[in-house]
Amino acid sequence: MRSPGRSAALLGLLFGLAGMSTSAVTVTLPELAGELQVDAATSAWMISGYTVALAVATPAYGRIADMVGIRWPLVLGIGALALGALASALAPSFAVLMVARVLQGAGAAAIPVLATALVSARWSGAARGAALGRIAGVAATLGSLGPLVGGGLEALGGWRLAVALPVLGALAIVPLWRVSPTEGTGERVDGIGALLVAFAASGMVLLLQSPSSGVVTASVGAVLLVVGAPLLALRVRLRPHGFLPREIVTNTTVLRSAFAAAAVPASWFALLLGVPLAAASWGWSPLDTGTLLVPGAIIGFLSPVVASRLLGRIGPRRTLAVACPTAVIALLVAATGALLQSPALLVAAVLLVNCAFGIGQPAMLSSVGAAVRADQRGVALGIATLLFLTGASVGAALVGGLAGVIGVAGALGVLVVLPLAGLTVLLLGGPDRVAVEEPVPA
Repeated sequence: MRSPGRSAALLGLLFGLAGMSTSAVTVTLPELAGELQVDAATSAWMISGYTVALAVATPAYGRIADMVGIRWPLVLGIGALALGALASALAPSFAVLMVARVLQGAGAAAIPVLATALVSARWSGAARGAALGRIAGVAATLGSLGPLVGGGLEALGGWRLAVALPVLGALAIVPLWRVSPTEGTGERVDGIGALLVAFAASGMVLLLQSPSSGVVTASVGAVLLVVGAPLLALRVRLRPHGFLPREIVTNTTVLRSAFAAAAVPASWFALLLGVPLAAASWGWSPLDTGTLLVPGAIIGFLSPVVASRLLGRIGPRRTLAVACPTAVIALLVAATGALLQSPALLVAAVLLVNCAFGIGQPAMLSSVGAAVRADQRGVALGIATLLFLTGASVGAALVGGLAGVIGVAGALGVLVVLPLAGLTVLLLGGPDRVAVEEPVPA
């Protein structure tokens, strides 16, 4: 079987471009806000809107891939990512920009879950672990370089050039088309279940963003969450094989791993937004801020090896138990750096959070993949990635919503609760499940 090296590198590139859709843009928000005549709090919605769409669309791709195969959902997602980036770069107003960013996020949602499903479908054992580690490593590297690239592009051609960067993802369509499976179950998608997931997740993120956005945002978020969450629970009970299969959402290993891992992207996205906001308040240019964060890219080169070794020696659960306290330390160091106006502490924080991300994501994917049968892997990874990326939305929303109220340092300090909660769940939870595949009839 062909080595996963090339495909893993391409998937990591796409994952990195999806991350750079945030990291490369955060440093340009002041210029963007000025040109489109919105305030700083409103401009932060460009990040939150993208991450909300990214989170809520993720499980849909996993479910669709189970039914029709990976190829078409992956290609359409990459196409939407590129089209949304192009439309964002050409947007004449902030309203048009937000629509384009939501399209971009909805397209990018295909990448995390389908990248994992593709690797799981094509490779196993050590090759699978190495591929997942490479994907995370390339993604972490590009995410860390995002502020530098965004700052450089902003200096060359303004914020629109930085926003257009994910258009490059279209170059990966042809090579990934060739290796993507086309087999599926042929079942229909539970549209009502998918809609209720979107309602509940969007409501939570809107509530978190509301401190800086006002009563209307809080009210809409509360309605979506209060209505969506109970109806979603009822839908799972009445339709156990629907969009969220009951067997998956009651799998304690899937839920525990995803919840604990969600604290890692929450911390990562919080720093991707918080560090540029802090640096901008010191009078730094986008290029200066991007240069400050370059050392974090080093971790991307090292994390695949580290993740592979940790997963092999201590297993996914203990690897997650290493990632969570690393994220705690990163947030505390970043909060201190923002408070003391210390660039060195911010660099150290980004290094630490990239370490946590580089080992936390493959650990979650490995844990979830081992806990379910092969025919359920796509939807299980979709649900786990939904929680994982909802964590990213929470991180961006909390910083965007609280930074203007209690400052960047205060917002980062509040976020410490999330990785602490994740670590607690890992330490106090029961044993992990290991799926037993049914024998194939002779």
